[in-house]
Amino acid sequence: MSFATATENQLGEGTSKLRANCSGIVALSARLESWMTEALSNTPTEIVQSIEQFGSPLNVIATAPLVRNLRQLESVAAERDLPFKVFFARKSNKCLAFVDAAHQAGGGVDVASEQECRQALDRGVPGPDIICTAAIKTKALVELCVANQVTIAIDNRDELQRVREIAAASKATAEIAIRISGFVHDGEKLHSRFGFDVDEVQDLASSTLRSIDRKEVRVIGLHFHLDGYCSKQRVSAIRQCLPLVDHFRSVGLDVRFVDIGGGLPMSYLESEQQWNRFWREHRDALQSKRTELTYRNHGLGFLPVDGEVHGKRNTYPYWQNPVRAQWLQHVLDDSACAEQKADLEPNVPTIADALRDRSLQLRCEPGRSLLDGCGMTLARVEFVKQHHSGDHFVGVAMNRTQCRTGSDDYLVDPVVIRGQENDDQTQIEGYLVGAYCTESELISLRKLRFPNGIAAGDVIAIPNTAGYFMHFLESRSHQFPLAKNVLAENNSPLTWRLDEIDSEHAEK
Repeated sequence: MSFATATENQLGEGTSKLRANCSGIVALSARLESWMTEALSNTPTEIVQSIEQFGSPLNVIATAPLVRNLRQLESVAAERDLPFKVFFARKSNKCLAFVDAAHQAGGGVDVASEQECRQALDRGVPGPDIICTAAIKTKALVELCVANQVTIAIDNRDELQRVREIAAASKATAEIAIRISGFVHDGEKLHSRFGFDVDEVQDLASSTLRSIDRKEVRVIGLHFHLDGYCSKQRVSAIRQCLPLVDHFRSVGLDVRFVDIGGGLPMSYLESEQQWNRFWREHRDALQSKRTELTYRNHGLGFLPVDGEVHGKRNTYPYWQNPVRAQWLQHVLDDSACAEQKADLEPNVPTIADALRDRSLQLRCEPGRSLLDGCGMTLARVEFVKQHHSGDHFVGVAMNRTQCRTGSDDYLVDPVVIRGQENDDQTQIEGYLVGAYCTESELISLRKLRFPNGIAAGDVIAIPNTAGYFMHFLESRSHQFPLAKNVLAENNSPLTWRLDEIDSEHAEK
C-alpha cells in the first residue's frame, strides 16, 4: 500500500475538518487512521465518483494496519522469549486481501466454514497455518481439513468421532486441538455452549484420547475462547489449562500449544470522557431528565422502570483500556500460581514463564482487534426530510445489516463528505435511516447533529468498520446487492480496486 504522506499537523487539521460536518448530540469522536483522513480529505467529486463506480454502500479497506497490529502482539511475546503465533479470525471480514496480508506477515488463519478454509488454501496458506474453529463442522469441511493438515478445534465427542472416521478412511493423520470451557473465575463458572467442560477433560484424555490410533488422530493443542475482554479471565483459563497440559503429556499426548482464541480488546474512540459522558446523559434521557439521545429513547440494553434504570449495556465497549498489546502484556505477566502474587514474591513464575518452561507455543485468534484501523464504509445520501416531531430523517443507500453485529448500535460518529455545493447550510438534527421497509430500519439509533446541513448527494463515511461490522450480518433482503469491497492502494488520486472476494472467480 503506497499512500501519499501528510504531516501530523495536516492530518490533525484534516481530521478536525472531517468531524465538523457531523457528530452525535453527545459526541463520540472516532479514532481515524491517517489513510482514512487522507482518503476522505480528497475532493468530494472523487469520492462521489467512487460511489457511482462501485455502488452504495462501499467498503474501503487497507491492510497495513493489520500488519502493524500483528507486529505489536508479536513484540510482546518476543520480549518474553515466548513461542507465539497469531491466527487472523477470517469470520470477522470476508475480504481476501486480509488473508493475503496475514499470511505474508507470517500469521495464520482461523477459519469457520468450508469456503473460508478452501479460500485460505487457494491463497497459498499452508494447512498447518490454518485452524478450523467452525461451530458446525460438516463432513466436507472435516475431509478438507484432514486432507490438508489443517488443525481442527474439537468441540464435542461427535466431532471427534467424525474426524476419526474420516482420517481412517483417507489413511491420513488428523491434527486436533481440544476445545475447553467451563473455567472457574472468581468462584464462578464461566458459561459457554462450546467445548468440553474443564472438569471432564482429564477423563477424556485418560480414556478416549489415550486410546485413539496416533496414526489417525494426533492431539497437538488445547483451545478455548471466552466471551468478553477480561484479561483476568484469560489468566484463570490458562492457569487451569496448564495442569491439563501436564496430564495430557503424562498419558502420551503431544500437546504443543495453548490457544486463547479471540476477544483481544480495541478502542474505537478518541476520548474516555466522551464515552462516560454519553452513558451518563443517556441514563438521564431514559429518566426524562433531558431530551433523548436515541431514536424514540431506545435504551441500548437499559430499561427505565418507575424512575430507575435497569438492565445492562447491549453494545460493544467502544472505549477500552488497555487494548491489544498492553492487554496481552497483562495476561502474560500475571502470576501462573493462583495462590500467590507476583508483586509480593518476585520468583513466582508468570504465565509467560509457565508456558515457556513447558515448551508451549501460545496462540490467539484476533479478528476485530487485528482489523483495527483497516476499513470504513461509505454510503450515499438519497434524501433528507423533516418528521412532524421536528427531527430529520436522512435516507442513505444501505441497510442496517451492512454496519451491524449482534449488539444494538454502532456508537461511533460518522463523517459527512459534502458531495455538492449547497446554499442551505442550516444546522439540523436527526437520524440516519436505511433501505429496508421496516419502522426499525435505522443505520444508527443515535440522534446526530449536522452543523452545516446535509443533502442528497452527500456521502456518509462510517469509520473503522472492517472488524465484523461490514460482513457479519450482511443480508440481501429486498434483493439488494451486497456491498462491494475495495482495497485502497493510493489516496491521491484515489486508486481503489475491487478485492478479489468480489471477482467472478471468488466463489468456487
